[in-house]
Amino acid sequence: MTNERVRLTLLRETLENRQVPIYFGAVVLGMIAAVTLNGMTALEIGINPALAFMLFVTFLQVPLAELRVAFSRFRFLGVLLLTNFVVVPVLVGALVQFLPPDPMIRLGVLLVLLAPCIDYVVTFSHLGRADARLLLAATPALLVIQMMMLPVYLGFFLGPEAGSLVTAGPFVHAFAWLIAVPLIFAALVQFWATRSAAGARATSVLGLLPVPATAFVLFVVVAAVVPQLGPALDDTLRVVPIYVAYAVIAPLAGWGMSRLFCLDAPAGRALAFSAATRNSLVVLPLAFAVPGAAPLLPAIIVTQTLIELVSELAYVRLAPKLGSKMAA
Repeated sequence: MTNERVRLTLLRETLENRQVPIYFGAVVLGMIAAVTLNGMTALEIGINPALAFMLFVTFLQVPLAELRVAFSRFRFLGVLLLTNFVVVPVLVGALVQFLPPDPMIRLGVLLVLLAPCIDYVVTFSHLGRADARLLLAATPALLVIQMMMLPVYLGFFLGPEAGSLVTAGPFVHAFAWLIAVPLIFAALVQFWATRSAAGARATSVLGLLPVPATAFVLFVVVAAVVPQLGPALDDTLRVVPIYVAYAVIAPLAGWGMSRLFCLDAPAGRALAFSAATRNSLVVLPLAFAVPGAAPLLPAIIVTQTLIELVSELAYVRLAPKLGSKMAA
């Protein structure tokens, strides 16, 4: 059993260390599938189940003891929430002023930039020498709060038009199936692991799956959305400068907040990664639920994902250096 655990641990570390090429490979395969195969838009129905499974294996990596540790770090958790739900919305509010007045374009940008990531940000932050455990433990709180706050932000930034574009139903559905159900199942499996050797082994095996599950979600999303890009290409290109500007400013804002509140360097890096990385995969089902959303709204959201994945390569290289200077 000990040798098996060692093998599983080594395999998990290999997957995490190679996640960047794995994710980009999934994106490339999704593009190839979208171009060469017909009817890939039917994969839309698979996005939610794939997301739910991805979040289940992500939540499974959050031991209850780690949750207590995270919530005992009141300063980090408070600054994390302040950054993602006050500082970032102010930044996004400034950036959307440079967008065309089309409410659908603005809705897509707001949906994706106002939602902090709760999945691959953990592994990217680990590669960037951040305290990834703090982010991992905070993922349930980040996901619950963003589902509560998104309708509020959309109403504020879009005004009366928000009511005609966004209804409560998709948010309730997303909370139930993408948050509550995966979290409950993860808690049950963790409890099983404490009571049974079979449960402990199952948990170890499932611990291998966060990276493959995220890669599969990327593949499904890209394969489903790319065929719809054509009619929305011109409008999609208009949001690229906004996403690039966000990718540059947001991590700097995160580092600034960490210095303001005197966080240690690994926690400061985690804050920067969280500010910069958005929850595009989870908000995509909300976009599909908006009447008349396709093809523009999903295309705008997936474009942010592609820009963000490229940006993460820079973050992973630069974050340790800037974090060291911050701590000096």
